[in-house]
Amino acid sequence: MLLRSLNRALGYVGVLLAAIALNFALPRLAPGDAVDYLLPPEVAGEITAAERERVLSQYGLGEPAPVQFWRYLTNLATGDLGVSVRYARPVTEVLGDRVGWTALLVGGALVLSTVFGTLLGFYSAWRRGSTADAGTLTAVMVVDAMPPFFLGLLFILLFSVQLEWLPIFGALPASGAGGIGLVLEAGERLILPLVTLTLGYLGSVYLVARASLVGELQEDYVLMAEAKGLDARGVRRHAQRNALIPIATITLVGLGTLVGGAAVVETVFSYPGLGRLIYESVLARDYPLLQGAFLLLAVGVVLANLVADLLYPLLDPRVRRPGARVG
Repeated sequence: MLLRSLNRALGYVGVLLAAIALNFALPRLAPGDAVDYLLPPEVAGEITAAERERVLSQYGLGEPAPVQFWRYLTNLATGDLGVSVRYARPVTEVLGDRVGWTALLVGGALVLSTVFGTLLGFYSAWRRGSTADAGTLTAVMVVDAMPPFFLGLLFILLFSVQLEWLPIFGALPASGAGGIGLVLEAGERLILPLVTLTLGYLGSVYLVARASLVGELQEDYVLMAEAKGLDARGVRRHAQRNALIPIATITLVGLGTLVGGAAVVETVFSYPGLGRLIYESVLARDYPLLQGAFLLLAVGVVLANLVADLLYPLLDPRVRRPGARVG
């Protein structure tokens, strides 16, 4: 068991190193001169050769690629991600200002989509083949087919423009409110992005939950429990406990999907998280900041997958002991 976990961890270390190398290479593989991505277009076209060399030297781009990569790795080891071109501040500071908002949004969406997706999936599974099952499946699939940006725009049009119930911009009010008032207003601004991101991932959890419970209900131990006269509540408890195992896995693995969706949702609602920061950095050609944001997201996704991989044998003894049955 320990050896298997160690091998898994080493595999993810390799994935992380590949992500770091790709993160380093992408800006340098982009067409055009590096200076064109570090300065506004109207400035980059007017500077002299000496000024160009100074800019390249300032950002460590005047040396051969292997030297740059080694310096990039050593800087990473010390937590130095460079300086943002747009904000003229260390990238770590800029990311620190934004990562909390994305963690709040993604974390909330992960919990809500898992809870409601599981409940709806189990509801459909227990009524499989019925009108209620077909209606729930159709409704969830229709919502799941809508892109997050489209859902966000619909919510803005309905709840902000037509009904004027909720604000649509930012995460903090401009009124200068403090204490409980600040918390309540920040919560109001979180509602629409949170609901949009939750609905964007709920369909995936629903399908896994429904399929998992339907599969468990067809297992021999369920038929045996029913034959012995176990009541419906007891059968449901055993089947649902085993059906939760794939859901626990997809919850962690789906973190990457939620992070990708958050980038779109934050842009739609001007929510000050990492997704909005990436969008702003692209417009400003702030590649040091883009590299830092992508690296932070890649590390988060890799760690989430590693945790899911290591927890799965603990959740399901059949992985550790082939042929074992839970329940």
